[in-house]
Amino acid sequence: MDNAVDQHDIERLNDKDKAELRSFITNEQQRTRIQSQTHNLTDMCWKKCVTGPIKSGTLDKGDSTCLANCVERFLDVNIATMKHLSNMRQ
Repeated sequence: MDNAVDQHDIERLNDKDKAELRSFITNEQQRTRIQSQTHNLTDMCWKKCVTGPIKSGTLDKGDSTCLANCVERFLDVNIATMKHLSNMRQ
């Protein structure tokens, strides 16, 4: 059985259902972007900070500190970028 929804099916929805579907799709796209960014951040910081084998299932203090700093700088840059873009729009 094919579960695909085509344009004809969408056109048959009432306005409220169309708005709800658009909202759902927007939320799912945003969730996907956040997951992708989180994956990229994790990968980037892991490659930068974890330099040796993990012993006893824990990171050593230097690696742990590096990871925390990497994430904080990444978030700082994203926040600064969003503020800058917001100011440009005004």
